[in-house]
Amino acid sequence: MVTGLLGRKVGMTRIFSEDGRWIPVTLVQAGPCVVVQRKNRESDRYDAAQLGFLDRKQGSGNKPETGHYRKAGTEPKRHLREFALSADSQVKTGDTVRVDIFKAGDYVDVAGTSKGKGFQGVQKRHGFRGGPGTHGSNFHRRPGSIGQSADPSKVVKGKRMPGRMGNERVTTLNLEVVTVDPEKDLLIVRGSVPGAAGCVVEVRKTVKGSE
Repeated sequence: MVTGLLGRKVGMTRIFSEDGRWIPVTLVQAGPCVVVQRKNRESDRYDAAQLGFLDRKQGSGNKPETGHYRKAGTEPKRHLREFALSADSQVKTGDTVRVDIFKAGDYVDVAGTSKGKGFQGVQKRHGFRGGPGTHGSNFHRRPGSIGQSADPSKVVKGKRMPGRMGNERVTTLNLEVVTVDPEKDLLIVRGSVPGAAGCVVEVRKTVKGSE
């Protein structure tokens, strides 16, 4: 069995439990994904399935890419990712992987690209408290001293400074699957997942368990 698949974040909403509590959830259009390549220990030294997600227009790829998809008997895809397989898995090239590989109560890890915030200061980027905001202060949102004048006479590596924030790979662990809707290829998980609405995410069975 494939351990995960690609999907697209639809957005967030909330549902109500039987005792009236509301639960924040994220909707993910998970799949369908096509197995573009089946890797095995004999030829690749490991077992995995390369999944393709979302069709792209014909003629947009180069010759090696076109041949790769033609060999798999599928349309060119916009996104390719590998997911682990067990050695005895019966998955083969050309198969379709759908959201029904998950069920309510499972726990998953969701990876995606976080929202880009651009260049930000230390208060927003790292949560610095900042200086006094009262009249007469010239400090406010500045980071303060960043090094020493004598020893070691340099700014140490890893010093938290202003800079680009967001737009990086983030993985959220142990999200509970609340509902699976195979007819609509919809996966509903408890909590939030990385990225903006419409971004592509990877949904995998959790590697650390639900504890």
